[in-house]
Amino acid sequence: MGVPKATLLFGGETMLQRVVRLLGTVVSPIVVVAAREQVLPPSVDLAYVTSCDVPLLEPRFVTRMVDLLQDDDIAVMEIDGFAHPLSAVYRRETLPHVEALLAQDKLRPAFLFEAMRTRRVKPEEMISVDPQLRTLRNLNTREDYLVALADAGFAVDG
Repeated sequence: MGVPKATLLFGGETMLQRVVRLLGTVVSPIVVVAAREQVLPPSVDLAYVTSCDVPLLEPRFVTRMVDLLQDDDIAVMEIDGFAHPLSAVYRRETLPHVEALLAQDKLRPAFLFEAMRTRRVKPEEMISVDPQLRTLRNLNTREDYLVALADAGFAVDG
């Protein structure tokens, strides 16, 4: 996109501020990962993982994903066989597995999903809370950004 997505204005706030605000309506604490060495607070039992470029995130989507986790280690959104690792809930217990896979240079999230009890959430399980699955819509181009602004009802300046 040519500029840091987190700092793009979306309405009266940056995209990062918007995502944090929306997530804050349904989860706490929120950890924004900004550096490799950053550590999760010890009180975190599970985490909904997303990116800063999903300004159409629906908080009820996050709540539903947490509900669907049940006894599994991971609940990940999956559409047509494609898992969305940045739209998933992870238990804290997955961290040692993540670290072991990284040490083995196994960088694909699929390795983690195969190693852990993973609930693959289907679109039909989520449409009651996010009918158009807008939570999954990340912005990679200026055109994506302008369309999302319009979809959210904000003025679009060129």
